[in-house]
Amino acid sequence: MNLSLFSIAILSVTLNAVAQIALRKTMLTLGALPASLFTLFSFLSNLAGNIWFLGGMLCYAVSIGAWMVVLSKAEVSAAYPLLSIGYLITAVIGYFFLGEHVNTTRVIGIGIICVGIVVISRSA
Repeated sequence: MNLSLFSIAILSVTLNAVAQIALRKTMLTLGALPASLFTLFSFLSNLAGNIWFLGGMLCYAVSIGAWMVVLSKAEVSAAYPLLSIGYLITAVIGYFFLGEHVNTTRVIGIGIICVGIVVISRSA
């Protein structure tokens, strides 16, 4: 995988992670899912106009397009493990943007995943 294709893959993974953060922010903004069908319409109406939700969906759409470019030029067995970088990106953004707690065990787990990505990338 050349640097250009790797960059597109990282862009796709990053946009996917940003979409996850935006959806989390959406739910923090809107609150819990409605418990009844009576309040579902109101919830969906608020969801449709929520800037975090719309931004997250846009990030997903662009991410899918970028990922299709990657898959058109790289073996899926080499490209797919790059999605695991999303764990690192999401944890970092979640920590700094949402104030989420990232404990030592989580950091070690993410580190192990990153080591695995390096090992797999050497085989491509």
